[in-house]
Amino acid sequence: MTSSRIRPGRAVRAGCALIPLLALTACDHHGGDRPLPGARAGDTGAELREAGIADGDRLVITTLGGVRVVGTDGDSVTVDDAALARWDDDGSSHTLDLPCDEGDDRARANCGGMPLVRVPAGVVLTVRARNAGIDVSDIRGGLSLSTVNGDVTVQDSGAEGALQRLVTRNGTVRATGLSARAVSAETVNGDVDLLCATSPETFDGVTRNGSVRVTLPSDAPPYATRASTVNGRSSTDFPAADPAETRHRLTLRTVNGDTEVHRG
Repeated sequence: MTSSRIRPGRAVRAGCALIPLLALTACDHHGGDRPLPGARAGDTGAELREAGIADGDRLVITTLGGVRVVGTDGDSVTVDDAALARWDDDGSSHTLDLPCDEGDDRARANCGGMPLVRVPAGVVLTVRARNAGIDVSDIRGGLSLSTVNGDVTVQDSGAEGALQRLVTRNGTVRATGLSARAVSAETVNGDVDLLCATSPETFDGVTRNGSVRVTLPSDAPPYATRASTVNGRSSTDFPAADPAETRHRLTLRTVNGDTEVHRG
């Protein structure tokens, strides 16, 4: 499947002036024209934009389906050619919407699907999805990922100083190679299963019907650990730390399932 270095924005409204290929603007919500920083006309029509975005910028992706996000060394956002997408940029925030419309052939692929989005690896990423999963890899910034009725899967992502928030309902939260200062991972019906590349100061893993398993680096410090389950068992191979003497804390909670903490 091919990708183009352009990503969709809103269709140009009536009344917007035609403009040169390398200086495309989009009508704002009030009917005026405003430049889209780093944008230019796409090779498949005026609806498509190439969206420039820098490492450290915040990117929000919204969808009624799912999405796969891969970090790259580039400086722009790209989306599968088969997927319809809209780009919004107000100068301080960047939003990519993957609309779901059963009556639109291109938007229909977003309904419960998993279109591929490539982004600069250093962005701070928020994804809000529904009725499908979120799969993220090679993102070096903070993550806030949430869906309903789907899994949240993360590979080789995060940053040692960042907060990582991974949430679903009716799905599993799974991560390998996760770097973080703090982790919050939550589901209702599913497991929380995380392998950390760094030792976060705090970790909060919660489910109701499933197990919570955490693997920390082999040189991880002692943690003050609170683990609770009703119908299951709790196990750890970590030495207990006095809560008054450490800033490293683990909280693992479930009702029907096990809790486990291990060094890798």
